[in-house]
Amino acid sequence: MTELDARRLLCPMPVIKTQNTVKTLQPGDLLRVICTDPGVKHDIPTWCRINGHEIVSITQEGHEIVILVRVGGVPS
Repeated sequence: MTELDARRLLCPMPVIKTQNTVKTLQPGDLLRVICTDPGVKHDIPTWCRINGHEIVSITQEGHEIVILVRVGGVPS
């Protein structure tokens, strides 16, 4: 599993960093994104839906939001 530290970043940077990291992964890989901007609870799932990736879970641990993304296939 790959981990992305997007703490202390504000929109749109967590989504951009997620996108850039996903480009380096293979379909089926898991990416754990750690954020502090509450907007990611909407922004990253929306980006995933548009780009064919799956949200496995969204959890909040104190001020940190942890989003687990399963990389989807290449959009056709």
